[in-house]
Order: sequence, then C-alpha cells, then structure tokens
Amino acid sequence: MTETAKAATRAWVLHPDIPGGGVPRKPALALEEAVALAHALPGLEVLGGDVIRLSRPHPGTLFGKGKIKEIRGFVEAEELDLLLIDGPVSPVQQRNLEKALGLKLLDRTGLILEIFSDRAATREGVLQVEMAALSYQRTRLVRAWTHLERQRGGLGFVGGPGETQIEADRRAIDDQLTRLRRQLQKVVKTRGLHRAARAKVPFPIVALAGYTNAGKSTLFNRLTGADVMVKDMLFATLDPTMRRIELPGQGPEIILSDTVGFISDLPTELVAAFRATLEEVTAADLIVHVRDISHPESEEQAADVRAILDSLGVDQDTPQMEIWNKIDLLDEDARVESENRAARSDNVLLLSAVTGEGIEGFCTEVGLKLTGKTFESTIELGFKEGRKRAWLFEKGLVTDEAQTDGGYALTVYWTEKQRAQFEKL
Repeated sequence: MTETAKAATRAWVLHPDIPGGGVPRKPALALEEAVALAHALPGLEVLGGDVIRLSRPHPGTLFGKGKIKEIRGFVEAEELDLLLIDGPVSPVQQRNLEKALGLKLLDRTGLILEIFSDRAATREGVLQVEMAALSYQRTRLVRAWTHLERQRGGLGFVGGPGETQIEADRRAIDDQLTRLRRQLQKVVKTRGLHRAARAKVPFPIVALAGYTNAGKSTLFNRLTGADVMVKDMLFATLDPTMRRIELPGQGPEIILSDTVGFISDLPTELVAAFRATLEEVTAADLIVHVRDISHPESEEQAADVRAILDSLGVDQDTPQMEIWNKIDLLDEDARVESENRAARSDNVLLLSAVTGEGIEGFCTEVGLKLTGKTFESTIELGFKEGRKRAWLFEKGLVTDEAQTDGGYALTVYWTEKQRAQFEKL
C-alpha cells in the first residue's frame, strides 16, 4: 500500500487596516510581509491575501456582521482550512470568528510562534519557544473550554464549589512554565559561563542585528566561511551562531555573532522569552545594524529594530554602525541617492553581501570601531598588584615591561575604553 501525502493546509491572509494603530505602514506592504510570514511556515499553501479596511475593530468579532458574511462566503468558495489575521486578535474575538466562519484562525502572534517552534534547533531555543507558546495559550483557554461552568474536584459537602476546568488548566500551564524557567536558567547559566570565558580572551564580540531577511546570515557566511542557512524567507535564522574570525589586513581577531531577526509588532511573549538569546547583542562590543536598503519600508524597519534594541537595554555607550545591504538590487537612481545619504553620515556603509561589494571597507571600518583611537601609556604597578598586571597581559595590551625596585613598569597600547576598564579593577 502506498500512503498518500498529507494535503497542505489551504490558508488566506487578512490584514486589518485600522487607522491610528501603531507605526503608520502602507497596508499593501504590511500585507506583503504577512504573506511572506505565512510562506515561512511549512505545510501551508498560502493562496493570497486581502487588506480589510476597518474604521474601528468590533470588540466581539473584530469585523462587522456584513464583512464576516462576505469572508465566510469566500472561505467556503475557496475551501480554506486556515485564516491568518495579520494583527492582534483577542481570545473572545478568535473564538467567535472561528465559530462564525467554520475554520481555524491564527493571529500574527500565533503565526510567529508557530514559525519559531518549527525553526528552534538548540535546547535554549526550544525552551524559549515553549515558554512563549504557553504564555500565549494561557490567555486563550477560553477557546479550548466553552464549558466554563463545568467543575471538578470538590465533593460539595463542605465549602463552595470545586475547581473549574479553566482554573485547573491555567494552573497546569503555570506549573509547566515554572519547570521550563528552571531548565532555561540552567541553559542561560551555561551560556553565561561561555560568555565569561570569552571575556577572558581578548576577542571583541561583533553582533549582527537587524530586521528579518535583511541579509545578516549571508553577510555572516561571507565573512566567516560558515554555512548558516540562507534563504529569502522571514526568520530563516532563529538560534544565534558565533564564529571567531580574523579581520583582513591589520584588523583584530573578533567573534562574529549572527542573531535572530527582528520584526514589527514582535510578540511581547517572544521578546521576553528570547531575552537570553538576545543578550549576545547586549554584551557585544560593536553592534552592526544590517538594513535591507532595497526594501520600500527600510526606514520603518530600522525604527522597529532601534526600538527593540532600546527595550533590550543596550548600553548607549556601545558602538553601533549601520550597513545598508542589498545595494545590488537598487536601480541607478536609487543607488546614487543612497550613496549621497550615506556620505552624509560617518556611521553608514553600503555593501552587497551577495556580490561582496563593499566588504573590504566594512572590515576596515569594524577594525577602526573596535580599536578606536589607541594611545600609549606607561603604568607602574606594585608587586602586590598581580591581578591588574595579569589583566593587561590577558588583553594583549602590554608592549614592554621592566622590573623596578617596587614592582613593574609597563608600556601599554590601549583605547580609552580599555583604560577605563582597567581603572575599575
């Protein structure tokens, strides 16, 4: 007997265009991103999408009765299995819409959680996704249990009624979240030990951050020779990857980190759950913000990335630079305009991670950002100040040393930042 392949889930995407809802975006481009998100989830046959203009969201069903009737007719005609709503849908709205339309519904948060669940590869990533999913499901128990009056547990002889089903389910989720947090703390502790070990080695960390599908992994592969998955797809990279490389010329050795891409309206559950992973960004010596300059909403995407970096608590003193990637996709006029804009900033470089154009200049600039303005100093340390002396040698800052009557005279070549770190010892 031959087993027939399971048919793909037929899905359609709806983007509710609600005035005054967050950062203004062109509805057509927002729908395009939502469709791309849907395509990133395996097993879906995404037939297309529509923009639904709403003067205001209906509290119980999101859409009005007339629009729901119209959508139901379309669902039946196209034999759809799943409706994706590009935006937040409350538990009550989701339950009512599924009942009215006769099919399963997923909002933006649910879709992103599904994608992350499919992509997570490391133990930490799997734990974080599971925690985020449970936090999301906890608010939606009303969907699973319509019999809220059903009770169990109490015998009824003494006191009031027993525990409701929804309370039991919520308590079970809370217990599972507690277990996952304990497991994640162990993983995070291990990551912290690795980070502490790296801190003892004089290799600065350079983190690639940016909007999803901006080309971070392509740039990472070109610089490191690694084989991180590269695909024209949202959230192709989920788990962070790190490689030690030596910058060309006189550049320093660095640890390059490829991180998960950001996206507008990133679910709060995921921001909280992935904070440990994104700590690689907060611990970086240099943050490279990679932008897809060919995207029509590159500026809006950049604003989203900056907002998330701020929410993560990135130190304002941490050096940052912008890379305008995918210049190979620009026409001549757009390229000239981008070059003129970049020339007005000391912190912007243009390159193409695919063709390699601009890579050499990027490596040179990274080296300059990390070393900064170096200067020579002479330091005298007593024999009892062995810790300070060891730190200077660990960082590779000592160029000459001579023993004196009271200790050591060291000649060091360092940056202002390294000098400040030394003084804190």
